[in-house]
Amino acid sequence: MPRRRILLPLLASAALSAAGGVFGAAWYVTTRVSPQHRRSYQDTYTFTPWELGVPFEAIRLRSADGLALTGWWLPRPESHAVVIGSHGHSGSKDDMLGIGTSAWRAGFNVLLFDYRGRGDSDPWPHTLVSREVDDLLAAVAHARARVAGARVGVVGFSMGAAVAIMAAAREPAISALVADSAFTAVADVVAHGVRRTLGIPPAPLVRAADEVLARRHGYRFTRARPIDAVGAISPRPIMIAHGAADSTVPVEQARRLFAAAGQPKQLWIAEGAEHCGGYFADREGYCTRVNAFFAQYLA
Repeated sequence: MPRRRILLPLLASAALSAAGGVFGAAWYVTTRVSPQHRRSYQDTYTFTPWELGVPFEAIRLRSADGLALTGWWLPRPESHAVVIGSHGHSGSKDDMLGIGTSAWRAGFNVLLFDYRGRGDSDPWPHTLVSREVDDLLAAVAHARARVAGARVGVVGFSMGAAVAIMAAAREPAISALVADSAFTAVADVVAHGVRRTLGIPPAPLVRAADEVLARRHGYRFTRARPIDAVGAISPRPIMIAHGAADSTVPVEQARRLFAAAGQPKQLWIAEGAEHCGGYFADREGYCTRVNAFFAQYLA
């Protein structure tokens, strides 16, 4: 048999194997970007503001596409300032109890809520920034309806920080923003994860995963780019916080976000801190800094 007739089937087989490998890896990436959490009775085993001696009211919000979102309202009737907590990708509202109850003790109304598919909110495949922006805007609308003349601040972590940047660019009612461990773009953080865990060039896999995600869930994560939105927040203030030792979102992404933001802006790099680790490195100092920022700009 001529060599060409032997070589072509081998090349075709190798190409199919490579394509299958890329598709399988892309499918895995989409399950990380948009996981579907299977709920159990243990999901209700969480702390609430009650354990911390803070009064609260359980509330329900309605996102623009009709999903019910659950939350807690920590009241300060004497104040017109509201701080909203924006939790991370796989988190829920109870993750925000530390900074949330601290803000309440500092004199702010506080709203903590679960993004779609998390906590007690309606089930939905998690997205990474793309659909959650509407959920945060629903929380802002609730705060403004509840408090006449509300001055709204948002503190977000990781995905919640990226969501807050994109929401603030769209909604001028967000008066001040603390973005902790935000990323420049979803594609950037996915690419970093591919390089770190698989040790391969990320571009082909990112493109393939984006296509698979569009077919599975109807959205493209490559369109979620906080770096393109952060400049629109000015002249409202933003504090960008990040851990210097962040292995999930490299600190360089925080520096790029800060460079793209307008004034007034602050950059706070927590030395030695991992992803979202600034709070845990110095809880009291962290809360003091964030509450002072909101006291200055939500007065």
